[in-house]
Amino acid sequence: MPKHSGAKTFLLGSAAMGALLLQGAFGPAYAATTSPDPSEVTQPRKPARHKPAPATHGAPAQGATQRQAADKAAASSALKTSSEDITVSGTAAPGNNVLSTSTRRHSTTQVTVISASDLKATGQTNLIQALSQMMPSVSAPPLPGVGNNAFVQTMQLRGLSADQTLILVNGHRRHLGANFNANAGPNWGTEPADISLIPVGAVDHIEVITEGATALYGQDAIAGAVNIVLKEDTQGLSADFKNSGYYAGDGQALDGSITKGFAIGRHGGYLDLSAQITHQLPTSRTGDYINPATYPNDLYYALPGGQVDPRAAALGRNIQRILGIPKQTRESISANMGIPITDSIKFYSTDTYGHRRVNAAENFRSAADDLTVNAIWPNGMQPYLDLEENDFEVDNGFKGTTAGFNWDTYVNYGRDIQRYWMQDTDNPTYGVNSPTKFDTGSAVTSQLTAGFRASHALRLGFLPKLANVEFGAEYRRDMFAMGPGVYESYGDGGVPILEGPNAGKTANPGSADHAGNPPLAVTNQNRDVYDGHVNLDFYVLPRWEWTLGGRATSYNNLATVTTGSVGTRYNFSDRFALRASINTGYRPPTLGQEYYFYSAPFATYSIDQLPSNSAPARALGAHALKGEYSRSYSVGVDATPVDNWHVTGNLYYIAINDRLASTTTLGGAGVGALLASAGLGNVTYASYYTNPVNTATYGGDIATDYSLPTRRLGTFRFAFSVSLTDNEIRSSNAVPQVLQSMNLAYFNQYARTVLLHSAPKNRENLSMNWSRGRWSAFVQESRYGSLIYAATPSLPTNLWLVQRPAFITNIEVSYRVLPQWTVAVGANNLGDKYPTRLNPKSIATSFNAYKYSFFSPYGFNGGMYYVRTGLNF
Repeated sequence: MPKHSGAKTFLLGSAAMGALLLQGAFGPAYAATTSPDPSEVTQPRKPARHKPAPATHGAPAQGATQRQAADKAAASSALKTSSEDITVSGTAAPGNNVLSTSTRRHSTTQVTVISASDLKATGQTNLIQALSQMMPSVSAPPLPGVGNNAFVQTMQLRGLSADQTLILVNGHRRHLGANFNANAGPNWGTEPADISLIPVGAVDHIEVITEGATALYGQDAIAGAVNIVLKEDTQGLSADFKNSGYYAGDGQALDGSITKGFAIGRHGGYLDLSAQITHQLPTSRTGDYINPATYPNDLYYALPGGQVDPRAAALGRNIQRILGIPKQTRESISANMGIPITDSIKFYSTDTYGHRRVNAAENFRSAADDLTVNAIWPNGMQPYLDLEENDFEVDNGFKGTTAGFNWDTYVNYGRDIQRYWMQDTDNPTYGVNSPTKFDTGSAVTSQLTAGFRASHALRLGFLPKLANVEFGAEYRRDMFAMGPGVYESYGDGGVPILEGPNAGKTANPGSADHAGNPPLAVTNQNRDVYDGHVNLDFYVLPRWEWTLGGRATSYNNLATVTTGSVGTRYNFSDRFALRASINTGYRPPTLGQEYYFYSAPFATYSIDQLPSNSAPARALGAHALKGEYSRSYSVGVDATPVDNWHVTGNLYYIAINDRLASTTTLGGAGVGALLASAGLGNVTYASYYTNPVNTATYGGDIATDYSLPTRRLGTFRFAFSVSLTDNEIRSSNAVPQVLQSMNLAYFNQYARTVLLHSAPKNRENLSMNWSRGRWSAFVQESRYGSLIYAATPSLPTNLWLVQRPAFITNIEVSYRVLPQWTVAVGANNLGDKYPTRLNPKSIATSFNAYKYSFFSPYGFNGGMYYVRTGLNF
């Protein structure tokens, strides 16, 4: 368990290091690609983008003269060097250099590098989609859920929750998004950072760091960290345009992007500007509307004699749209700049801005639904939940070298502002006077970060090589706020149900299908975080490297927590190395998980997601949320059996105590009475976030690639990778006494299944890149393992879907028409594969809407084709 303290500040030093918690089990990593490693560049920046070379392993030191030269070079390294020499050969110092925006590869820490060309070859225009296509250990369903879950795509790394992966841009923490995933789905109850608002063209490469990430970057990197490194070009212009659509004839999309590099001054200054615009039209794979409870009089109320209203035949049943990719427009821009101030000091600024507009379909409401005011919607209504989002981040700082210390000092501010509307709907308690469009409120997150980091190469006479120490301190201020909706979006207009069998009964207030934020939801919360860390990298033998890391973090509303990491790597030769690590981590509940409120109104009741610290939640046994404490172990191997052939393998185990999740939906007369006594009337069902279980994650991955240049057939690169993950519940925490007294399930089988089995247990990728002259091609075959999906929580377990494994083929062929002009055609899901269809009885529980699982990691829309053209100058 975390070490608690009432202090709101902390002292980082030997006391923090002495308190390291070295617990856990096997820890993984996906194998590194053969893409060049920018963290190992040792040459000064040139006007054109550098072409770094991979590091070599394990050569011993070569005498006192070389040691003195290495010491002198380490002490006088200039800022114009993009990073210090951190290869493991010779006398070079190991560890990370704070001047570099990248993470060192070929060390005790496993790092996977996905290059810009790899991302482009996927044909994807969203960073999350491109990353998930390239990395088997990343799962990101194209539709992450329904309701507000449909707004922003989320991703899972190594089968864990979306917000257990720390997102970095140029090595600095990125702010969380304001979209809280309140509905059941692959990332239920999470509030992750959003990387889809970063232009794809701005990215130089993406790094995925697993072992040691909690010590290097933040205690909350329980699953790992994803570092998005932006371009630092000083010249060149590239522009891309893509047109795509699905085989079914819908979902057309247009995407355009442009990136330009500028030189600033004559001493290595750079400015990279990028912009991207994407317009996505909707898809729908929703089934024909049927309400089994009232069929055939489910589209209109029965006529006085009981006959079916003849309007039903004219209307038809292809009228609901909830199972589909929503209509979306996304604009994003970025600027990445570095300006030398002196020979040893540089100013930098990394800025991003994104705007998103989403129009997501909700549950169709027929004219025979008590929530439908027939005078306004005589043929029923198809409500839409709309999002208007503005997101920005500004990261400014100085980097330099002083007295042999490389240092980085920075101030980073990010903010995400989201406003929500319901349209094409009504509030039935206002009857014929109901509005049809409602401002339902807003959600805002922000993060202010100010920090300092430094690294220094050390000569310790009893060690065979230079050692490296990296340390730093950081202050963060997190904010989460919810703004009110207009009164009509949640208020009671006093009008009863007007038509049908329930005419005259009290209707449930609020705009259908998503009520606005009531006064109970309005909040503005802040949290101060003080963080400090130390990492030491050294060799005890010329080929045996060790890494020790410690981090202490204090939260003004939670605990002071110390965590640590120990890693080791032995290079048996330049071609073969073994590594292992032990890590601990801690992720506090986000402010959204503590304070988010959501209400879903139905005709005569509503289902509310309650803040865990609210009086209604406390009446149902809620307690102050705890953070998630993790421990992990990993072992791995890196090998180059022959030139151009690389192999990486990993095994890992991650144990997480006090896993954050939503309770089962609690209901019944007793629940209603408790909620009413706590000031929340007309609510029959409710849930809240808590720490119900302790989990274990077992996994492993293998990756291998081989490059084959030929004289006549061109150059081939073959790659194969496998990721295996299994989540289990180790134990359950105590059920609140009030729920035990009412014999209510606290965290039932449905909630457990969503937490553990919403991502595939295994994934395999086989790919080939080929180039010859003006032609190039990319072919990828992916196999997705099984997962479990239940259409509704009340569905019997024998009707739950086990989605069968599937093979998905992706392909792109490109031709360079001119040296500056390339044209490409491609397809994702070339074979038009759809996921396993749900059982008819299961489909019926959702008014026939969900024919397929929206958990599906490759979607449910079938094949998609595209044409892409690019200009490069």
